[in-house]
Amino acid sequence: MKKASLLFTSIASLLLLALATPSFAAGTGKEVTITGEAKCAKCMLHQTDKCQTVIQTEGKNGKTVTYYLTDTDAAKGFHVTVCHEAKKVKATGIAKKVGGKRELAATEIKLVK
Repeated sequence: MKKASLLFTSIASLLLLALATPSFAAGTGKEVTITGEAKCAKCMLHQTDKCQTVIQTEGKNGKTVTYYLTDTDAAKGFHVTVCHEAKKVKATGIAKKVGGKRELAATEIKLVK
């Protein structure tokens, strides 16, 4: 009986670890600096129901990569600049994938001329 209990506990622990690992990995990101065109996801791209800044860059193979900025102080104050007109920007922050979308928690956003 002890062996069966130990086996069951071991299997349950491994299953719990396998389910928990992706959620821990999703919470982490890496700091990046991206340069691209900042736009409003609602007003210009018609992708969201509320205004949100996105930065579109050119990724590998020439495909457009869209980063959705999260509600950080830097992103909130900057949105007025790009709500109805795209601007070339350079942004630094923590990037991660959430639900198939790339998100950027921007700590700094600057206009590029």
